[in-house]
Amino acid sequence: MEHSLWGNLPLLVRANSKESVEYILQTLWKTRKVGLDSADRDVIRDLLQLQNDADLDPLLVCLRMLIRKCVCENANKDEIQKLFPAEVLPEIQRLLTLLLQKFHREWREDISKDQIQNSTRPNSGEMDVNFQLSKDKLETMLISMKSQLS
Repeated sequence: MEHSLWGNLPLLVRANSKESVEYILQTLWKTRKVGLDSADRDVIRDLLQLQNDADLDPLLVCLRMLIRKCVCENANKDEIQKLFPAEVLPEIQRLLTLLLQKFHREWREDISKDQIQNSTRPNSGEMDVNFQLSKDKLETMLISMKSQLS
């Protein structure tokens, strides 16, 4: 994962409780297909005592990438801990590792159900559209997001 994204994780310290961080992760998981609506964004922003979306968005991107990596790669505790660079505070590493482990089985089951549902569902005229981004374009987007935080 891009090292500059990790720099957003200390914002989680602003949450008043483990339950608040748990709520954020669960909400990100539940909205993985449709994205956060404005009400969810407001709740998460309030939980983290943030003023605007420019502060929130990079953190959400980082958490979604972390969740996806842990679930899709079926990461165990040791593998989760290895994802974090040294710059991430140990207490944040411990909390996220604990919560990612807590929801791991449930989220893996959700992925399995989604795959079964997708393979048995007749084509309803819907189609998936994927966009390929070059590494340069992605880095430019991330740098742009980071500069908006400053």
